[in-house]
Amino acid sequence: MELGCSLVWLLFCCSLVVQLLCCDLLLTPRLLLRVGLLVLLQGFSHTVLPLPLGTALTGTACWLVLAGATQRKRMPASGRAVFVTGCDSGFGKEAAHHLDTLGLTVFASVLDLKSPGAEELRQNCSARLTLLEMDLTNPEDIQRVLHFIKAQTGKTGLWGLVNNAGVNHTIADAELTPLHHFRSCMEVNFFGTLELTKGLLPLLRSSQGRIVTVSSPAGSMPYPCLASYGASKAALSLVMDTFQYELAPWGIRVSVIFPGYFKTGSTCNPDYWKERKDQLLVALPPDLLEAYGEGYLEDINKQFVASMKRAVEDLSPVVESITDGLLSTRPLVKYYPGRGLGLMYFIHHYLPHTVRNLFLKAFFISPELPRGLQPKPGGSAPQGE
Repeated sequence: MELGCSLVWLLFCCSLVVQLLCCDLLLTPRLLLRVGLLVLLQGFSHTVLPLPLGTALTGTACWLVLAGATQRKRMPASGRAVFVTGCDSGFGKEAAHHLDTLGLTVFASVLDLKSPGAEELRQNCSARLTLLEMDLTNPEDIQRVLHFIKAQTGKTGLWGLVNNAGVNHTIADAELTPLHHFRSCMEVNFFGTLELTKGLLPLLRSSQGRIVTVSSPAGSMPYPCLASYGASKAALSLVMDTFQYELAPWGIRVSVIFPGYFKTGSTCNPDYWKERKDQLLVALPPDLLEAYGEGYLEDINKQFVASMKRAVEDLSPVVESITDGLLSTRPLVKYYPGRGLGLMYFIHHYLPHTVRNLFLKAFFISPELPRGLQPKPGGSAPQGE
């Protein structure tokens, strides 16, 4: 019987590790507390109860911990209206289609009403889905869309907003990234999203609805060569965390999603990144180009393109997180869909930063030394090496 109890714990620990690696759950304080209570329960059962009964009780408690951490009840979708941004491709397009199939009234924004993604949504979705053209860097576009959404949902109410639209222009060190790239990322990923969210808050307050925002792990960890994108996502995540606290008295639930590496649109197009790299090389000041060297940027681009091979084509984990944030009776504050994210966040939060840096180098980018730090032929390495 003791063997049976050991097997129960082995199965529980294996299931826990698998779900952590798949990021179906994280090592949150609540989960750690539940596991601690399980250990106490097992000790109590072993001391007081007959072994068969104690083993059964422990096994049931293990199952309840795992089930309670990964399963949540959902509300009916029919009759609810949601607005999803960035639906030309990727998460936005897939989420808009999925939410439409569930019976929600979907307003989907795209950059171009004639884009392939917009055309695909027209062909595959019901008449409940409405396409809207919007550029988050254009305040007039935002105001026009706000007026339209208010006119269409004034009586039925707007249940949810999915902030998905986002951009990234540069794969390079922060020093090499032009300042206007930082600004353009902030305009779309932060300021445009913030303006839209604030404009829709009256409708969301009246319905006690949901805000679901797609952020990025680059906004909470220092991914090399993603400073402009990561900074904008960090600002976005922080303001959404603030909304989560401030809007709770109004009954609005706010969730932030941190997806792993998925294959979406131009982000996994090698030609796109080659073009961006060539444009950056032309624009670099001569002193920076001399210090880092063209080969340094070539190496970064090569490694980043190689990392794309690990991108996941199945976007359903992110779509499911968006759906859960909108319709779960108890949505999570944060979602982490993607392979290995549980391990990555565990390393980031609980291990020394040197371990985190080694992890990022091993699985993302580990560039060669800049030209200015490379040893001179026949000489010694520059000071500081």
